[in-house]
Amino acid sequence: MTSTRIVVVGAGYAGVTAANRIRARAGSDVTVTMVNPIPEFVERIRLHQHAAGADPATRPLAEMLHRDVEVIVGSADAIGDREVVLADGTVVAFDRLGYAVGSGPGGGVPGVEHAHTVSSLDGSIGLRDALDRARPGAVVTVIGGGLTGIETAAEIAERRPGLVVRLLSSGVLAPGLSGGGRDAALRSLDRLGVDVREHTAVTRIEPGELTVAGGGTALCDVAVWAGRFVVPDLARRSGLPVDEQGRLRTDETLTVVGRPDVVGVGDAVAPPERVAHHLRMSCQAAIPLGVHGADTVLARLTGREPKPLSIGMTLQCVSLGRADGVVQVVRRDDSPRQLVLRGRGGAWVKERICRGTVGLIAKYAGFHRGMPGPKPQSERVGVSA
Repeated sequence: MTSTRIVVVGAGYAGVTAANRIRARAGSDVTVTMVNPIPEFVERIRLHQHAAGADPATRPLAEMLHRDVEVIVGSADAIGDREVVLADGTVVAFDRLGYAVGSGPGGGVPGVEHAHTVSSLDGSIGLRDALDRARPGAVVTVIGGGLTGIETAAEIAERRPGLVVRLLSSGVLAPGLSGGGRDAALRSLDRLGVDVREHTAVTRIEPGELTVAGGGTALCDVAVWAGRFVVPDLARRSGLPVDEQGRLRTDETLTVVGRPDVVGVGDAVAPPERVAHHLRMSCQAAIPLGVHGADTVLARLTGREPKPLSIGMTLQCVSLGRADGVVQVVRRDDSPRQLVLRGRGGAWVKERICRGTVGLIAKYAGFHRGMPGPKPQSERVGVSA
């Protein structure tokens, strides 16, 4: 009997979830292969901790994947007609492909290459080395007032009290939080000694100095970029349809238009705004995207019609060091409610979620059922299709 070959490219939260769910639910006539540049799973939601001085944020892929998922260590260079070509020339054939290459540091700010980052393992290691070399009183500037920037600034300030930590935000800090959640984060950052500067957009990064909007400059010994992420250009280079950010375009089932053999999941895909307008780059979105992509593959293997995407958000969690945090309850469309858990309770919930995430994708991906999403945009009052 000829096996159906499923290949998943990228072993992040979405990719591991998809591979494990397909392997758990498919028959013995289906093989699942994971292609990833390294033989490890990176706990990206812990990279800010690793950079500041905590334990490594990696786990062997063998611990995260179903025992029957084959692992090929290599970087995908191109996706062709039923084959993935790796950087070393190896060709991996497939019948169905899961595209899960994730995202990484980027910007659009001149000189961003001079900044460190916590959005990749190598970036986190590089930042940790830079902090180890920094003299007492050195200025560490985190650029970006979203949740990643807040967590990074707080973690460095707590673990490296001899350094001066600044956090620059082009607008208000944590715009996705409610007023209560935002105030709690600001109070915690102030307690940790973080110098928060809102409405301070960085326009250029140079070694030792930042230029801000209006022409002013600020001294900076260690710059950390926590602004927007970018996606790899694998889809574009492979001739697959992409949006203006280079994300793989899919339909509402996460199938690539014109390529029914390719399904996209995670940060690097762009489903229609009608069903995905509220999804932000996060493991909270990546895991259910992995689930849905796997279910689309499984449906097509058995001749069933895949269902449209429906993902609801539940929380925004922010760690503020090891003993403080903010857990913001949100609506399904990710807009904040007024309910906020602060302080040690917030830190406890955030840590339990981080630990539970690993178990969920490694052991329970085959059983996971997520929160249904908000009503699609075109079905809302006053919104045309």
